[in-house]
Amino acid sequence: MEQAHTLLLNEDACGQLGEHQRAEFVYEWLRFLKKLLPTTDRADVKQKQKRLVEQLLGVLTGSPGPPTRRLLAQCLALVYRCGDSLSASLALDRCSDIIRSKDDSPSALPTRLAAITCVGALYEQLGRLLISSFKESVGTLLKAMKSAESQGRYEIMLSVERILRGLGVSAVPCHRDIYKAARACLTDRSMAVRCAAAKCLLELQREAVFLWSSELESTATLCFRAFEGSSYDVRVAVAKLLGTLLASALEPKQPVAPRPSGRRMCLEEVMELLSGGFLRGGAGFLRASGDMLKGGSSVSRDIRVGITQACVVFVSALGSGWLELSFPSLLALLLELASHPRATQTPADAACTRRCVSFALRATLGTLLGEKAQVAAAKEICRAISPHRKTSDAVAAEANPEVYVNQHILVCALLELGSLVHGLGSTATPLVQDSSIGLLDSVISVLLHPSASARLAAAWCLRCVAVAMPAQAAVLLDRCVERLTALKSCPEAVAGYSAAVAALLGAVQHCPLGIPHSKGKMVLELAEDLLRSATQNSRISMQRAQGGWLLLAALNTLGPAVVGELLGRQLLLLRCAFPPSVRELEAELRRGDCFTWQVTLEGRAGALSALKSLVLCCGELLTEEVWARLQTPLSCAVTLLNHLPTVVKSYGNQIRNAATLYRLRVYEILVLLPPETYTEALGSLLRQLVNELTAENPSCCELLLLPSLCHPTDLTLTGSTAHDTDQRYIEEQLQSGSLGIGTLEYDPFTIFQSSQQVPAPVPAATTLTNATVQLFGVIFPQLATPHRAQTLEQLGEALRQLKGVRQQTAQILVTSALCCALKALGGARAGLGGEEVCKPARSLLWGALESPNGLLRCVAAEGCARLVQALNDPAFTVSMTMASIDKLKSAREAVCRAGHALCLAALQRYSGGISSPQQLASSVGVLFPLAHDTSSPELQTWSVHALAVLVDLSGPLYRAHVEPSLSLVLRLLLSSPHIHTHTELHFSLALCLHQLITTLGPDLQGESDAVCSLRSVCLTACAVLQESQECVLQAQAISCLQQLHLFAPKHLNLAQLVPSLCEVLLDYSVLVNMCSSYLWLRRAVVACLRQLAQREAVEVCEHAVTLVKELPRRDNTQLDVTIKEVGLEGALFCLLDREWDGRLCQDIRETLGHMLSSAATGKLAHWLKLCKDVLLASADSAAAGALEPQQEDDGDRDDDSSVFHARSESGGSFSSLRWATRVFAVECVCRVVALCESADPAHFDMALAQERRLQESTDFLVLHLADLIRMAFVAATDHSQQLRLAGLQTLLLVIRKFASVPEPEFPGHGILEQYQANVGAALRPAFTADAPPDVTAKACQVCSAWISSGVVSELRDVRRVHELLVSSLQRVQGGREVPSLLYNEGTAAMETLAVLKAWAEVYIVAVQTASRSEASEADTDEGTGGAGGPPADANLLRFVQTDLPTLSRLWLAALQDHALLTLPPQYAQQLPPAGGTFYAAETLEQARPHYCSSWAPILHACALWLNSTGFILMDEGPANLSRPVTPTSMGQSTSLSSVKSPEDINTERLHLILGISVEFLCSPHSQNQMENITSCLQALQALLDVPWPRAKVGNDQALSVELLTVLHRLMVTRESVEVQLAVLQLVRQVVCAAQEHVREKRHSAEVDDGAAEKETLPEFGEGRDTGGLVPGRSLVFGALQLCLCVLLRKLPQLSPRLAGGSPSSPPGVPAGISAPLHASDCRLVATALAILSDLPSICSPEGSVCVLPTVLYLLVGVLCELVRGVVGPAGAPLASGALQALRSVLSTPLSRAEKSRDAWSHMLRCALHTLLDCGDTGKEALADEVTLLTALTIFLLWASPEVTSSEPLQSRLIQRFKTNLQAKDPMILRRSFQLLTSVFQSPAGAPGPFMQALGAAVMGYLRGVESHRPQTPEEQQAVQEGARALEALVQAAEETHRPQLVSALLPVLISFLLDENTLASASGPSRALHTWALQELMRLGPQHPSALRDLMASAPAMKARLEAAIKGSQERNSTKSTPQPPSKSSPSIQLKTNFL
Repeated sequence: MEQAHTLLLNEDACGQLGEHQRAEFVYEWLRFLKKLLPTTDRADVKQKQKRLVEQLLGVLTGSPGPPTRRLLAQCLALVYRCGDSLSASLALDRCSDIIRSKDDSPSALPTRLAAITCVGALYEQLGRLLISSFKESVGTLLKAMKSAESQGRYEIMLSVERILRGLGVSAVPCHRDIYKAARACLTDRSMAVRCAAAKCLLELQREAVFLWSSELESTATLCFRAFEGSSYDVRVAVAKLLGTLLASALEPKQPVAPRPSGRRMCLEEVMELLSGGFLRGGAGFLRASGDMLKGGSSVSRDIRVGITQACVVFVSALGSGWLELSFPSLLALLLELASHPRATQTPADAACTRRCVSFALRATLGTLLGEKAQVAAAKEICRAISPHRKTSDAVAAEANPEVYVNQHILVCALLELGSLVHGLGSTATPLVQDSSIGLLDSVISVLLHPSASARLAAAWCLRCVAVAMPAQAAVLLDRCVERLTALKSCPEAVAGYSAAVAALLGAVQHCPLGIPHSKGKMVLELAEDLLRSATQNSRISMQRAQGGWLLLAALNTLGPAVVGELLGRQLLLLRCAFPPSVRELEAELRRGDCFTWQVTLEGRAGALSALKSLVLCCGELLTEEVWARLQTPLSCAVTLLNHLPTVVKSYGNQIRNAATLYRLRVYEILVLLPPETYTEALGSLLRQLVNELTAENPSCCELLLLPSLCHPTDLTLTGSTAHDTDQRYIEEQLQSGSLGIGTLEYDPFTIFQSSQQVPAPVPAATTLTNATVQLFGVIFPQLATPHRAQTLEQLGEALRQLKGVRQQTAQILVTSALCCALKALGGARAGLGGEEVCKPARSLLWGALESPNGLLRCVAAEGCARLVQALNDPAFTVSMTMASIDKLKSAREAVCRAGHALCLAALQRYSGGISSPQQLASSVGVLFPLAHDTSSPELQTWSVHALAVLVDLSGPLYRAHVEPSLSLVLRLLLSSPHIHTHTELHFSLALCLHQLITTLGPDLQGESDAVCSLRSVCLTACAVLQESQECVLQAQAISCLQQLHLFAPKHLNLAQLVPSLCEVLLDYSVLVNMCSSYLWLRRAVVACLRQLAQREAVEVCEHAVTLVKELPRRDNTQLDVTIKEVGLEGALFCLLDREWDGRLCQDIRETLGHMLSSAATGKLAHWLKLCKDVLLASADSAAAGALEPQQEDDGDRDDDSSVFHARSESGGSFSSLRWATRVFAVECVCRVVALCESADPAHFDMALAQERRLQESTDFLVLHLADLIRMAFVAATDHSQQLRLAGLQTLLLVIRKFASVPEPEFPGHGILEQYQANVGAALRPAFTADAPPDVTAKACQVCSAWISSGVVSELRDVRRVHELLVSSLQRVQGGREVPSLLYNEGTAAMETLAVLKAWAEVYIVAVQTASRSEASEADTDEGTGGAGGPPADANLLRFVQTDLPTLSRLWLAALQDHALLTLPPQYAQQLPPAGGTFYAAETLEQARPHYCSSWAPILHACALWLNSTGFILMDEGPANLSRPVTPTSMGQSTSLSSVKSPEDINTERLHLILGISVEFLCSPHSQNQMENITSCLQALQALLDVPWPRAKVGNDQALSVELLTVLHRLMVTRESVEVQLAVLQLVRQVVCAAQEHVREKRHSAEVDDGAAEKETLPEFGEGRDTGGLVPGRSLVFGALQLCLCVLLRKLPQLSPRLAGGSPSSPPGVPAGISAPLHASDCRLVATALAILSDLPSICSPEGSVCVLPTVLYLLVGVLCELVRGVVGPAGAPLASGALQALRSVLSTPLSRAEKSRDAWSHMLRCALHTLLDCGDTGKEALADEVTLLTALTIFLLWASPEVTSSEPLQSRLIQRFKTNLQAKDPMILRRSFQLLTSVFQSPAGAPGPFMQALGAAVMGYLRGVESHRPQTPEEQQAVQEGARALEALVQAAEETHRPQLVSALLPVLISFLLDENTLASASGPSRALHTWALQELMRLGPQHPSALRDLMASAPAMKARLEAAIKGSQERNSTKSTPQPPSKSSPSIQLKTNFL
C-alpha cells in the first residue's frame, strides 16, 4: 500500500495486482490523493494535471464501487480546484457523455453512477466557474433520471443537491425543473431515493423562495405522502425538510412576494397545515372527504409520526426565543389537535395522537428552554388545564360528552407538566408555592374526571411533583387520603385518589428522605376500609375493590421496614379475597351473576397484583410460615383458571376482559414464585399454556416479544433501531402493529413502578401472551423427561395442523416459549433429557430457522445455542454443526440458508466457545462462499454476521483465518452495490471488522510486513465505513477505530481522527437543537472521545479547537462557537446539558473527568473559569436573585458586599444550563482541588505561589481562592437542593484545604479570614425552617469545620456561625416528641446527629485549643511575668460551655442509642419497643447509618466532658429545656424508686464509652475508619486521665485484659504510627491504673495490719505466691505481648529466629542488616520500654521474678542495638527512654524484697554481664559508648551492691570506665567524667573500689592538660568535668585521706592558670578554662586553708602563678568603667550553671 502514496497512480504496481487487490490499491491511492492535493503546490498540480485527470477518468470507466466513486469524484474536483480549472468543462463533457450513453448493460451501471457523482462534485467544488454548462448538466441529469433505476435516481438527487450547494443563487433558472423532479422522487418506492430527494429539496429551499411561499401547501402535501410507508431515515429527512420550510414561511430569511391576502403566514396557518396532514394524511380533498363521510380513518401512523417530527424541527428551527414568546399559542394549537375527533376515533388512534403531541411538547420544551423559561411554560400549561378540569360538583351532574373529548387535552398537558416539574427538580418549588397559579389544585381537581386516562395522568403528575420536591410527598399524600376518605361514595373520586395515592407511594422510592413511617399504616387502613366496603354499594364496588388493591400493591414499594409490621393484616386481606378452600371455590362456581363474577375476577386480579408487588419489593419477609398461609389462596387461584372457560361461556363476553386480566395476574405471580409452591397444579397449568400458545387468535406482537429473547448482537440483523433514537418515544408505536401502543390506563398497577418514565403497559391480551411464554419457561424444566417429550411433540403437531398466518403466529409463540425453557435449563445445568426430548426440540427450532421472519430466525438460533448448553454433550454439538453445514450445502432457499448460517456460528455461544480448529475450518469454509454470493443480499448479510460471531467465539484460534477474512470484508465494502438499500450487510461487515481487530489485539503494534499489511487493511476498511452516508455505519467505523486505538495507538493519526469526530458533533448534535435522530452516532463519538481522553486528553482538545478555527461553515452552530471560546470541554458541557440518554451522559461525564485529570493542573485558570461559567449560566440562582446584604444580629455591617453580587455575573459562553449540569460542574471543582492536592504544595501556599508566579508562568489554586469561594457560595444558595448539597460540600473542602494557609500580607491571619461573610451567607439559608434535613446536616458539618479550623478568632466573627449551630441545637432539643411531618423519622435522626456531631467536633477543637493556649500562657507567664490577657482562642471553649449541660445529655443519649443499635441480631429483643431517644423503632434501619457516621466525635466529646468534670455529677438540667432528653438508664429518671446513686451513674457512663470503643476497635468492619479509631483511642485516654475511671479499670483486671487484647489486635492490624503511638500510650495508662490499684492495696494492708506484722502481709499483684501468669487473664502477659509485638516489628534482630541467628544468641549479636529507625519508630519503642519497666511493679515478688527475664532481655537488647548503632541517627529519644526504663526497673522495691531479692540479683547480674559483653567488641569501635557507660552507671547507682560488687563484674566495670577515660573524643570524655562523678557521689561503700582504681586515671588526664591546652569548647568542658570528678573523689574520700587528695587537686587547678603574657594570645577555650579554674580556686581555698598554705609554701612557682592570676583579674575588673559585653567564656559558665 505504500506504493499507492504518490501523486500519480503507480500503474506498474497496480497492473501486477489481481482484480480485487487492484480495487483496494486504487482506493488507497485516492485516499492519499485527497489528503495530498490541498497541500501540494499549484504549479506541481498543473504540471501533472493532464496525466492525473487521465488516470482518474480511467478509474471512472473501470466500474468503481460506491466508496471508490465518491472518493473519485472528490479527487477529480480537487484536481481542478487546486490546478487548472479552465479544462474542467472537458471532464464535465466526458461525464455527461457517459450519462447520456444508451448502454444498459450491468457493467456500464457503475461507470454511469460514477459519472453522475463526479458531476455533482465538480459543481460543488468549482461552483460558478461552470455556470456556462450548468443548465445542460442539470438537464442531462434530470433526463437520465426518467429511465434510471433506484441507484441512479439516488445518485442523481445527491448530485443535484451538490450542484445547488455549489452554485447557490446562480442556480435559480433550474429551480422549477429540479423541484418537479424532486417531487416525483420524494414519493419514490425506494427509501434511499426519498431521503436523497428530501436532502435535495432542503438545499433547494435556501434560494428557491417559492418552496415556502406559493408552493408550500403542495410541498407539505407531498411530504405527507412521503411519510406514508416510510422508513425511519425517510421520516427524519422529510421531517427536517418540512419543518424547515414551515419555519421559513413563518419567519422568512429573505424578502418574498406578498401573499394574495396581503399578510405574512401566521402560526395558526402553519399549524393548520400540519394538522390537516395529521388528520387527513397525504390524500387529496375528494378522498379525504369520502373517508370522512364513511367515518373511517385512512391516516397511517407513519404519517403522524413524521408530522410530529416535522413539528419539532419547525419549532427548533425558530429557536428558543420564539418558543418562549409563542408558546401559549403553540400549546393551544397542539392541545386542540390532541382533542380533534378525527385524531381520536379509536383508542389506538387516541393513544397515538396523545403520544405524538406529548413528544412535540417534550422535545421542544425539554431541550430548547432553560429552567426559567420552563417554569413559565409550566404556568402556561396550568392555565390550559384550568378550563378543562372537572370539579366534584360537575361529576354529580349528568355526563357531558365534552368531558370525554377534553380528556386527551388533559392527558397531554398533565404528562408534560409532570415532565417539566420532574426535570426542574427542587428548582420548581416557587412554581408549586405560587398560589396565583394553583398548580396542585389544578392537578388534583382532574382526579375527579370521568376519564380514567385523565385521572391516571393527573396521578402521574403528582408523582413527578413528589419526586422533584420530596417535601411535597407527605403533604400530597395526606391531602389525597383525606379527600378519598371524604368522597368514598363517588366512583371517580375513589379511582382517581387511589391512583394518586399509589403514584405518590411509588415516588417515595426516588425520595431519599422518605415519608413519615405512620403513612404506611394510614394507607393500609384506607385500603382495608375500601375493600371491606366494596360490597356495600354495587355502583362503586369495582372502583373500591380496584382502589383498595392498588393501594396495597403500592404500599409494598415502601419496603420491608414499613410492610413488615403490617404483613399480617395484608395477608389476611389476601386470604379473604379467595375462597377458604377448593371445595368452596367449586360451590362458588354454581352461583353469582355476570356483574358478581366481573367484580370477583377484578378483585382477585388486584389481590394477585398486590401479592406480586409483595414478592418483588419485600421478598425477604416471605418466610416459610408466610408461604404456608398463602398456600390456600394460591391453590384456589390456580384452580379457578381451569374453570374460567366455563364461566366465560356462561356469562358471555362481558367478563372476557376480566378473565383475561385474571389469567395474566395468575401467570405473572407464578413466574415469580418457586415452582415447588404449585407442583400439584403443573399438569393443568401446562395444558392451559399449550392451549394459549397454539390458540386460534392469540394476541401476539412479535416486536414486543421476540427482541428480548434474541442475543443482543443478532438484533442488528433485523434493522431494529427504534430503541436507539431520540424519537423512540413515538417510533416505538410503529412496532406495535395493529395492537396499539401502550398507555397507562391498560394497567393502572404500573403507576407505582420504579421507572422514572411514564409507564406504557400494552393491552392485557398482549401482556398475557408474553406471560404465557415466560411461565412455560419456568414450568417446562420441572417436568419429567417423558412429559417434556410429550409436550414438545404436542406443540409440533399443533403447528403442523395450523396454516397461514395462524401457523406463523403460533410458531412465534412456541419458539419463544421453547427458547425460554432452554435458557432456564442451560442456566441451571439441569440437563434436557435424552434423544426423545432433543429430537422434537431440534425439529421445532429448525422449523423456525427456515421462517421468513428474521426475528424468529434469530430466536431460533439462540434456542439452538441454549439447546447445546442444556445438553452439554460434545457429540451432540458436533452432530448439530454437521447437520447445519449439510443444510447450508443442500438448501436452495436463501432464507433457510441464512437461518442455518447464524445457527452454525451461534451453536457454541454458551459452551465456552469454539476450541476445535477442524470445526472452525469447516464452518469458515461454508460461510465464505455464502458471503461472496451477491445474488441474495439477505443471505450475504446473515453469512457475514455469522462469520463475525465465529470470530468472537474462536478468539486466538481464528488467527489463521484473519487475513482472508479481512480481505473479504474490504472487498465487499468496496464492491457491494447495496449500500443504500441493504445497510444491514455493511453493518455486519463492520461488526466482523470489529471482531477481527479484537482478535488481532496487541499484535497490531508489530512492524513486520504481514502485520503492517493487516493494519493497513483495517484502516482502509474503517475509512470506507467512515465515508459512508449512513450514520449507523459511521458509528461502527468509529467503534472500530476506537478498538484500533486501544491496541495500536501510535498507528492512529489523532490529527485526522479527532476532527472527524468533532465534525460529527458539529454537524448532527445541534442540527435541530439535540432533536437529531443519530443518537447511536453521538454515542459512538463520545465513547471514542472518552477513550482518547484517557491517554491524550491535551492533544484531543488541541485538535478540536484547530478544526473549528479552520473549518468553513455556512451555518455557525452554538456548539461551534462554544468550541472556539472554551474548547472541546466546554462543548461537552453543552452537550451534557442537552442530552437525555443516560449512557451518553455518563460517557460525557467520564470524558470530561479524564480531560480534567490530565489537564486541570496545567490549565487551572481555564478549567476553573469553565466551571464558573457553567455554574453561573442560569438566571434562576438564588444567589443571583433576592439575596441582599443582611443585617447581622450583633449590628455589624462589615460583611464583604461583593459576596452578594451574583446578579451581574453571566455564564460566559453558556446560557440557561440546567441544575444537573451545574451540579456536575461543582463536582468538577472538587476534583480540581483534589488533583491539586496531590500535585504541588504551592497550590495551598499563598506566599510560595506568589513567589513562583513571578519566576515562572505557572498557575496555582490558591490564587483562585476567591473564585472557589464564589462558586461554592452560588451553588450553596441555589434553589436546587442537589446543587446546594454540592455547594456545601465544595465549601467544606475549601475550608479543610485552606484553613491552615496564612495570609502573607497580614501575618498572624489566615487567607480564609477575608471570606467569613461569604461563608456565613452561604450557610444561613440551610438553617431556615423549610430547609431539607440533608441540607441542614451538611451545613452543620461545614459549620463545625469552619469554627474548628481556627480561621476566625474574633469573638463577633465566630458568633455569626456559632449562632447557626445554636439555632440547630434548639431544633434538636425537642427530640422525637415533635416528629417531622414531611420526611421519614430517620431524617430527624440524621439532622439531630449531624448537629450533635458538629457540636462535638467544635467542643473537641475548643478543648484542644484551650489546652494549647494554657500551655503557651504558662510559658509566657514564666518569661514575662504573666503580662497580657487571655488568648483569643479561649473564646471558643467559652461559647461551647454555655450549652454544655444540654449537649452532654444529648451526647450521652445518642451514644446509648448507638450502643443499642450495634447489638448483634440475637439481642434484638433487648431494644426498646418504642425506639431510642433519637430514632423510632419503625425506622431503625434508616437511622442506623446516621449513627454509624456520627458516633465517634460524640464519643470523644463525651469523654472530654467527663474528663473536665472529673466524673463529679452536677445539676446538668438547664431550666430552659423543653424536656429532659437523657435516657432513664443514664440515671435521669424522676421516679424515686429508680433513682441511681452517682457511683452507678458514673459506672454506666464509663461502661457505655468503654463498650462502644471496644466493640468498634475489635470489629472487622473498621478497616478504613482511621478517624473513628483515633477518636476512640483519644476518648479512652481522656477517661483514664481521671482518677475515678482509672481506679475502676485498675480494679477490674478482666476489663483491663480485654482492653489490652483489643489494643493488641489494633496494633497488629494498623500501620499508622499515630494510631500505634496512641495505643501504647493507652496501654501505659492501663498499666499505671493497675500500679495505682496494687499500690493502694498494699498501702491499705499495711495500714490495716500495722507495721509490726509486715512479714505476714498478703502478696498483692499478679503472680501471687506461684509467680505464674495465665495468658488471656493476665494483664502483665497481655502488656508483654503488645510490647513484644512493637519491639519485634521495629527491631526484629531482638529475636534470634527473626534475625537469622540461633535461639541461644544473645541480643544484639548482628545476624543481618536492619534498616535504621525513624523518629516515630523510636518514640514507639521508647514507649514500649516504658511500659515494660512498669510491669514488675504490678506483680507480686514471685510474679516479678517470672516476668523479669523477659523485661531485661528486651530492655538490654534494645540498649545493645543502641550501642551498636543499629537504630540510626534518630535514636537519641530512644536512648533516653531506654535508660529511664532501666532505671525504673532497677529502682523497684521488689528487687530488695526478701522473697525475690536473690533471684533479682542473679538476673540483674546476668543483664549486666550481657551489657558488658556488648561493649567488648575487640578492635571494633562502638557507635554509642556514652549510652553503654550510662547504662552501666545506672546499674552502679540503682542496683543493690551484691549485683555490681561481685567479680568479675566489678573489674569489668572499672575496665570499661578506664577505656572510656582514654577516649580521644572530648564528648565521650566529658560524659564519662560526669558519670564517674555520679559514681563517686553515690552512697558510702559503693564507690570505694572505683575511687582507688580510677583516681589515678583522672589525675593523669588532668595533669596532661597543662601541656595540651583545650582548643575547642568541647575539650574545655571535658577538662572541667574531669576536675569536678576529682573534686567529687575528694569529697567522697575518708577524712584521713582528704588533705592529701586536696593537695593533689589544687595543683591541677593552678596548672590551668595562664600568665599575663600567655593569656592575651591564648585561645578562647584556654582563657575560659583559666577563668573557671581561678573561680574554683577562690571557692576551694577558703574551704581548705591549711592545705592551700602548705602548697603555697612548698611550691613558690605555683604561688607566683596564682598571685599573678588574681592580680590580673583584679586589674581587669577595676578598668571596667562602663558596662562591657560579657566575655566569650561567660556563656560557657552560664551554660554549666544552668545544666547543673
